Amino acid sequence: MTEPNPGPSHQPDAEQEPAHDPEVLQLAAQVFDLARKGDTAKLAAYIDAGVPANLTNDRGDTLLMLAAYHGHADTVSALLQRGAEPNRINDRGQTPLAGAVFKGERDVIDALVEGGADPMVGMPSAVETARMFGKDELLRLFGAG
Repeated sequence: MTEPNPGPSHQPDAEQEPAHDPEVLQLAAQVFDLARKGDTAKLAAYIDAGVPANLTNDRGDTLLMLAAYHGHADTVSALLQRGAEPNRINDRGQTPLAGAVFKGERDVIDALVEGGADPMVGMPSAVETARMFGKDELLRLFGAG
């Protein structure tokens, strides 16, 4: 028995799907820019209005990853308070915490650890990154030194 063909009226129309809507794509780009720039108030307002706290770009980077990598501790805290997952990895296996260790963003590291980030998650993990760069104080913070 073959599966019934739903016909053209039931096929998804790429132009009607939200992910292909130019306005949705423009809004997503703006939201990612707010995370990169650390515009905490505007980004929080978008999240509070319904933008997913774990919105992910085409490389698997979340808003939290971008805020952390660019050194915005207040934005990181606001995202965590709104449900952003601190241990979500991107397409390269990186976590926000490992990115903050790489960049040397101590305020961001503290916010992520306080928000539940696991220093053992990811490739390389935050612990491995701290070891690579000889950051003994971070290894102690992570309980690995």
